Amino acid sequence: MSDNNQHFKIVKHKDYLYVIQENISIVHSAYTNDPLSMYLILGNHSALLIDTGCGISPLKPIVDKLIGSRKLLVFNSHAHWDHVLGNEEFGEVYIHEIEEKMVSEPYDLSHSKELFAKYYSNRNFSIPPAKIIKKLRDGDIFDLGNISIKVIHAPGHSLGSICLLTNKNELFTGDVAYYGDQFLPRRRHIPIVLESLSKLIKLCEKNKSLELYPSHRQFPCDINLLTELYKGVSNIKNLWHTRKPFDLFYAWEIKDEENDKFRYFVSRL
Repeated sequence: MSDNNQHFKIVKHKDYLYVIQENISIVHSAYTNDPLSMYLILGNHSALLIDTGCGISPLKPIVDKLIGSRKLLVFNSHAHWDHVLGNEEFGEVYIHEIEEKMVSEPYDLSHSKELFAKYYSNRNFSIPPAKIIKKLRDGDIFDLGNISIKVIHAPGHSLGSICLLTNKNELFTGDVAYYGDQFLPRRRHIPIVLESLSKLIKLCEKNKSLELYPSHRQFPCDINLLTELYKGVSNIKNLWHTRKPFDLFYAWEIKDEENDKFRYFVSRL
């Protein structure tokens, strides 16, 4: 079941799980990981929205219509622009404690005006935050009423990246794992990425029923996403000599001809 409006696509994936999608390529064609998926989980008394998107079109009216009288919690999977620029619509947002400060202040896009001019220049490249920011920590558990959510800190893509595990065998991986272009930290920090992926692989090996719900491109996925990504990221050291500068992202671009499900952008910052 799906419903479309002018900007978002809304998919009812399960009785209690909606997927709200938007295409980030409209911001700039360099972003190829369409669609961005925001997940809305409906418990008996509370609902959880994972991420708030690009802040281009009103999201809250859609969410309010779907949750009814339930209390709403809003989590950011991490602090990158395409996951948090809708925060200002919501009075209160949770994020991992490491990235609390990043979303507590106006989000500054002026460092990349070429990328963000189309939709954010008329807002002076500065997007207001939510009024209240609350901290998430590894191991935190939230009860939505018949659905529980456990926070898993999985740094690498960003220092405060989290995944969310439900008691219904779903693992929401944010940008920790998805098919498509991978935005990675500087080369010396890549072992942190591999450590987080390894942790998630072990979780999936322990619970073989887990479904994976990434923030980009296809869903649901399975453990193969994690093992394939782990193999690809591990191979970057062997492909390092093939890197090319990609100035729009201030990154090194690396293509893996043997694993074309991924392309890697390794930060030069």
